[in-house]
Amino acid sequence: MRRSRAAGIGLLSALLLSGCLPSVVPLTPAEISATKNAEAMAREGRLDQAAQAYLVLASQAPSHGDHYRLLAAEAWRQEGQLDRAAPVLALIKREKLAEDEPVRLDLLRAELALKSGDAQSALQLTTQPTVYVPAPLQLRLLELRARAMAASGDNWGAARTRVEMDARLEGLDRTQNRNQIVDLLAKLGADPLKQRAAAMKPDDRMSPWIDEALARLGVAVAHAQPTLGQPVGTLIPGADANVREGFKMPPQVALLLPVGGATAAASNTIREGFFAAYADSSKNHAPRAEVRMYDSGGSGTSAIKAYQQAVADGAQLVVGPLTRSEVAAVLSQAQLPVPVLSLNHPDNKNLPANGTSEFGLLPETEGAQAADHMVERGIRNAYVLISGDDFAQRAASAFKAELAARGGQVQGSAQLSAGSVNYSSAIKGLQIGQSAGDAGIFISMRPQQARLLLPQLQVANVKLPMFATSHVYAGVEDPSADNDLEGLEFCDAPWLFDAQPGLPSHADIAIQLPETKGVSARLFAFGMDAWNLAPYLDWLRAHPGSYLPGASGQLTADQFGRIRRVLVWAKFQGGVAHPLSGSLQMDDVPASAPPVDDGTSAPPPDNGGTSTKH
Repeated sequence: MRRSRAAGIGLLSALLLSGCLPSVVPLTPAEISATKNAEAMAREGRLDQAAQAYLVLASQAPSHGDHYRLLAAEAWRQEGQLDRAAPVLALIKREKLAEDEPVRLDLLRAELALKSGDAQSALQLTTQPTVYVPAPLQLRLLELRARAMAASGDNWGAARTRVEMDARLEGLDRTQNRNQIVDLLAKLGADPLKQRAAAMKPDDRMSPWIDEALARLGVAVAHAQPTLGQPVGTLIPGADANVREGFKMPPQVALLLPVGGATAAASNTIREGFFAAYADSSKNHAPRAEVRMYDSGGSGTSAIKAYQQAVADGAQLVVGPLTRSEVAAVLSQAQLPVPVLSLNHPDNKNLPANGTSEFGLLPETEGAQAADHMVERGIRNAYVLISGDDFAQRAASAFKAELAARGGQVQGSAQLSAGSVNYSSAIKGLQIGQSAGDAGIFISMRPQQARLLLPQLQVANVKLPMFATSHVYAGVEDPSADNDLEGLEFCDAPWLFDAQPGLPSHADIAIQLPETKGVSARLFAFGMDAWNLAPYLDWLRAHPGSYLPGASGQLTADQFGRIRRVLVWAKFQGGVAHPLSGSLQMDDVPASAPPVDDGTSAPPPDNGGTSTKH
């Protein structure tokens, strides 16, 4: 664990102030003066001089000698010269120490043992069940124990110990510890991890960490639909009616999006959605942040430069960047002085940095929720038909993992050729049964391909219920074309159907903005949610099960800071997609903030460039 020298000096100073001499022999005035001088040297960072002064005191006051030798050894440790402390530690008699001093001695000896390659001695010194460890020393003990376990080959024990440390850490220390947990578990290998996961209770605190390690190893991991408890923005019982839970709007927000390049169109739609929600929030007379826009440039280097400029300009929250490579670059910085709500997930499979939230429209989310939806309908046997697109591959992988975790089984799977219009051989190859009452079909493809597939399934006399990801819906009503999709159920963003009360009307906005028509409406909804999430990120992370009723779904945060979506389910009826009743908690409206007028009412911006202020 990285520890700054200044922090170490602070800890040593606290130990000096709290330490008590073990002997009842009174201190002479000269000893008191010399002790204060040594303490002052340690506080000022003159650690080598402090250590030498303590050794002089040990020789001059032998009745307190072990106490001073321990302080000398701790000063050298903080100086990064633990080897110099070794001969001093060998002279200390543990029974002559008092209060927390025996534990401090054990920790020094354990650290020295690790440095010399003696993992077993370090493990013994950090796993003494009868020794009471004061709270200020527990984190250091756990870290040394984890290091000793890893050095002795017990990667599982080391990971469990580091999980125990997780809640006690902050900042870069927590980020590094989390990545070490996943690294340790990944060393066990995929099959042993799967076996451990299968034997665990659902609420075992190691379960999510195993999932992270398996994902890093390239294994598709089941992600059950989040459990939604209480929406943010609920009135606090007994408090003034204007006070709502969770709202904490940063004074200044930076929006990082690429202005040009291949993602310019998507970026513009997200930006329009972001500022549409910004403008709509004025109706609540809520405190609104000052928003500045920055061009993230489309590359990791330019995104880092934009982030650093936003920080220098005083941003308290950075929303963005957008592409996976940009996100990976920004989040991989050694220091993140300002929290980030990234608009994608990085491509390096690392856990989010501490204080960071990752938000994206993942096809894996839709695949997993399709499996949950089918199981809830009593369908546990599935046939999978997908396109060759990346989104379909990822959705199908998540679907299969979640279905298996829920006790279901994939009976057959086929990928449809992009250049073909005849899918009869693929349908025949699946040997789809007609008699099974608990069977269904999962598809993930674009509407044009689905409109070819479903009539061919009917010709083949396949009449099983069918379920799909959002990609099957073009985002606009087209009864003549979508009549071929009759009966197909799919998950999607509730805003497309005006199924989430309290949001600006999709139908009304679509008349004014072309960006909200068709498939780009999902990106517009995504941008709306990026603004609406800003004041609730801390609350969502601190309150598992709380959620924000959003445009792209019900939004909740997992323990790692990833924003997860629960989607609405819709069904084609008469060639028109209609939301299914009961697929969304319809009484939840987006949480309004405290109705306090801060005097600002800025309009949505024009398309601005780098560091444009709004």
